[in-house]
Amino acid sequence: MAVELRRQDLKRIEQHGAEAYPNECCGILLGKEQDGRKVISDTLPLKNSRDDSPRNRFLILPEDLLNSEREAKKRGVDILGFYHSHPDHPARPSEYDRVHAWPWYTYLILAVDKGVPRDMTGWSLTEDRLKFLPEQLTIKDSEG
Repeated sequence: MAVELRRQDLKRIEQHGAEAYPNECCGILLGKEQDGRKVISDTLPLKNSRDDSPRNRFLILPEDLLNSEREAKKRGVDILGFYHSHPDHPARPSEYDRVHAWPWYTYLILAVDKGVPRDMTGWSLTEDRLKFLPEQLTIKDSEG
């Protein structure tokens, strides 16, 4: 599925990744599915609540997910997926990411190299949960 992300939201994710470095950042992608595309209209940066290995793992607490769902409903949008960073690692999903992901959702991964945001890629987990498939990510300069 194609994913559309506004440039301002890309910049927010990049800033979050740079600020969280050398740890992973994480957040929620809000928007609507339209004409076979996931159109992301906003991001909700969250705290990485992982205590034991925040450099290469992230944790979104259940209450943060619940609050994000409430915020999405209030705005009239849906949770379309999640984003996180890979400090000093490529922007592709790890085996850990696969095991902890859910089908259908978009997973944006931002590579952060020595504190500098680099590539961002989009992925979705297959229904059988065996592998991620790349999603086409389009960056839009405006709302339309």
